[in-house]
Amino acid sequence: MSRHIRFSLNPSAEPTAPDGSPDVKHGILEGDTIYESASLRAERGTGEAYSLNHVRLLPPCWPSKIVCVGRNYREHASELGNAVPTEPLIFLKPPSSLIGDRDQIVYPAISERVDYEGELGIVIGHRARKVRREDAQDYIFGYTCVNDVTARDLQKKDGQWTRGKGFDTFCVVGPWVTEKGDVRFEDLTVRTFVDGVKKQDAPVTDMIFDPAQVIEFVSAFMTLEPGDLIATGTPAGVGSVAPGAVIRVVVEGVGAIENTVVR
Repeated sequence: MSRHIRFSLNPSAEPTAPDGSPDVKHGILEGDTIYESASLRAERGTGEAYSLNHVRLLPPCWPSKIVCVGRNYREHASELGNAVPTEPLIFLKPPSSLIGDRDQIVYPAISERVDYEGELGIVIGHRARKVRREDAQDYIFGYTCVNDVTARDLQKKDGQWTRGKGFDTFCVVGPWVTEKGDVRFEDLTVRTFVDGVKKQDAPVTDMIFDPAQVIEFVSAFMTLEPGDLIATGTPAGVGSVAPGAVIRVVVEGVGAIENTVVR
């Protein structure tokens, strides 16, 4: 299984450090050993080998944009009292919201309700513009785990979602990208745990719009670049968390991310 990561030898490296930063390295993880590579999509290189225990994991891709799909599971749309969309409902999160596995989610002082939203993430492998649904798989590099953290009260207050979804630390991604050829999409399941209690559990086949439909829809109006991230929507079971909560999002066969909420 090919697991692609971004990492730093600097324990204080910012999770939003872009590719090209002196703090950022790419690698392929085999067991507990990282073999340095030239870029996200590169094959294993001949560079240095590092122990996973001695590096800081960063979000595994550096997207020019984070494209998110809202209400992409029927039961989730219903639990929030919303109609089921007839076409993909798209919004964006800024790259400044990115953090990785084990980083802290900061509860904003101006919000009174922060929710978790476990999701499957798709990482784009090739420049995609006006892609046909039947060709969409060719543009997927791999899959990762996402927590689309949301200030639910501000989302509802504003009417549009930029502020409620866009706070720093509100897009957890990682811990790596698993190449699409190493998993069967149909077998993937999204599960979210809060303080060890399971809150979400659904197969990705419950999505209203599958990845091919989403890529076709989005690339009709927006060019997707290599490394861009699509968060494919969250299943039913979302809920609020308080400071101190530990949130774990697991996509079986892909990976798991775990983060603590802090003030």
